[in-house]
Amino acid sequence: MSHAAEAMLDPTRPDPGLFVRDAPGGRAQLDLVVQDMHCAGCLRKVERGLYELPGVEYARANLSTKRVAVRWDPRKLKAGAIVARLAEVGFTAVPFDSRLASALDETEMKSLLRAMGVAGFAAANVMLVSVSVWSGLVTDMDETTRAFFHWVSALIALPAVAYAGQPFFRSALKALRAGTMNMDVPIALAVILATSMSLVQTIVNARHVYFDASVTLLFFLLIGRYLDMQARARACSAAQNLLGLRATAATVIGPDGAQRSVAVESIEPGMRLAIAAGARIPADGEILTGTSDIDTSLVTGESLPEAVKPGSAVYAGTLNVGAPLTMRVTKRDDDTLLAEIVRLMESAEQGRARYVRIADRAARFYSPAVHIMAFATMILWFWLGAHWETALTHAIAVLIITCPCALGLAVPVVQVVATGRLIRQGVFVKAADGLERLAQADTIVFDKTGTLTLGRPQLVNGDDIAPVDLALAVALARLSRHPLARALAEAGNGIAAMDLTDVNEVPGMGMEAQLGTAAIRLGNADFAGAHASTAQHAGPELWLRRGAGDPVCFRFADTLRPDARATIDALKRKGFAIELLSGDREPAVRAAAHALGVAEWRAAARPAEKIARLEELARAGRKVLMIGDGLNDAPALRAAHVSISPADAADVSQTAADFIFQGARLAPVIETIDVALKSRRLVFENFGLALAYNAVAVPLAVAGFVTPLVAAIAMSSSSITVIGNAMRLSRRKAAEARP
Repeated sequence: MSHAAEAMLDPTRPDPGLFVRDAPGGRAQLDLVVQDMHCAGCLRKVERGLYELPGVEYARANLSTKRVAVRWDPRKLKAGAIVARLAEVGFTAVPFDSRLASALDETEMKSLLRAMGVAGFAAANVMLVSVSVWSGLVTDMDETTRAFFHWVSALIALPAVAYAGQPFFRSALKALRAGTMNMDVPIALAVILATSMSLVQTIVNARHVYFDASVTLLFFLLIGRYLDMQARARACSAAQNLLGLRATAATVIGPDGAQRSVAVESIEPGMRLAIAAGARIPADGEILTGTSDIDTSLVTGESLPEAVKPGSAVYAGTLNVGAPLTMRVTKRDDDTLLAEIVRLMESAEQGRARYVRIADRAARFYSPAVHIMAFATMILWFWLGAHWETALTHAIAVLIITCPCALGLAVPVVQVVATGRLIRQGVFVKAADGLERLAQADTIVFDKTGTLTLGRPQLVNGDDIAPVDLALAVALARLSRHPLARALAEAGNGIAAMDLTDVNEVPGMGMEAQLGTAAIRLGNADFAGAHASTAQHAGPELWLRRGAGDPVCFRFADTLRPDARATIDALKRKGFAIELLSGDREPAVRAAAHALGVAEWRAAARPAEKIARLEELARAGRKVLMIGDGLNDAPALRAAHVSISPADAADVSQTAADFIFQGARLAPVIETIDVALKSRRLVFENFGLALAYNAVAVPLAVAGFVTPLVAAIAMSSSSITVIGNAMRLSRRKAAEARP
């Protein structure tokens, strides 16, 4: 360990401007961004390096978001030592900031795109010059003309290699400084050796130079790096987006009744708060005065507001859609249900980061094997009495021909083709390794409202209601913004307006008005004087009462998606175990499960309970696909092995999901699963092609039958073969994906 790092281990030394947070048990926690993590090998180096520090109890890296969370004993270690340790193992870390992380990602993407453009331009032009030289070698081109073409190639290739090779050169240099190896080391070595050899050959006016090999190699590698980076850029921290639901300030009522605005971080249990209509609840607590409707979809996933009154519990992040309220705070800002959901999501997100992708596993032993093989080739030719140029040329050919371009493209090119096919079917792929994980799924857990159903209540007993009662109810419903009232108004489209007077909305109860001398009420059962429904009904209800007459019940139900049953049946035929896990009431969930033929179902499940069920399935060896749409589903979407969300879902759920599908039908779920299975097969085929290519090409290169130019062409051909194989996925039969 360096002297600087040793000095930072001193607990009395101040931290260099790092944002350290308190963690339970007197521990400290720090979130960092490590932008130069590129593969699972980088992830392992980061975590292993941090665990070597004294006092570190938890270190978890997230490859998709490039975040590192560290928890340690502050009596044994200062935060500066963590950053210093990461620098020692070859990584630059900065304190996490969502805006900074996005800016860094955008900067890296633009840098890769510029490098790829330069390499592509250089490769095209150098190849044109090389074609002239190749033609001249079998005709009558003189040495002066050939030398001129070689120098033209050098003038194009040298600055292009110096610029476009920087992503690989910097990464390789950091690894070497840290005393480690990564896949960029042999890439950088091959490019530098081929370019240097070509420059020497140009100076001495030799027959062959290999500038085209260098720039073509870089171009293909940059394509793979850019595609991979683009896929990873789609993944972001859903937990940070969820925090956007939190109120930024709260109105505190003092002992003297005076009101003042404070930041939510300053709220303490016992404080009294004033909640305006249309405002978000800033903290968990209970209602003191007032009645209103609260949008509790964050907790239950249901779109219908919940009526609250004095004594009712309310939660941070929920929305007061009715009348003003006063409440008493029961929990601090960092202990609310919203904070719990954020922690659940971050925990699930970090846990998933340890997933090791196939390409990274296959490439783990690549670097040492390639270097040993190239060095052995050079020693072999020396031993056979070859000149140093010949031995070095054969070693360069081995480095180039074993370039991991085909291996590196095996996964990204399949992802791109699969993503394009799914986009045409209205499915968006968000996770870099989502297709791979989806192909492993064997159990599917559905949310109900908004997932298996359309999430829009509809009147189901309109034909049983007298026209005059329906007209009265519709007239009142048109004056309310309650979801059930809007559904009733929609059902009464075309009914003429009625002359109502003294219209008043009672928050949390319903609407009342006068029709002549008769009082009209439309709302919940208590408000209309109906204490119980006369029939069993799983869905929500509105009641209408006119004067002293008997109350009339309007029943609503959330409509199943048109192909929900067919999709469930098709998934069962494919061998999937199906479960229904909903935050809705038991009667509604039971009815939906019965209609869909789902035997395993649970109702009234809160976010933590959904997480617990998914963990229970995971412990049983299940690979769970979670399909949900509500805010309360976001942690479960993150915790599941893989997840899908509809396009009209809550923003946070869309961010948490690995796939998003559009439209009112569930058929895209089957299409997505089919594409994932085919993608996995193509990835393995591509790995097989890459290995077969190396099995044939490497012995030829070692034996001296391959020049660096031929090696670059062979390497490019293997990449084209891999791409061509992946393109087969874009062909879709008309009968596919139909449940």
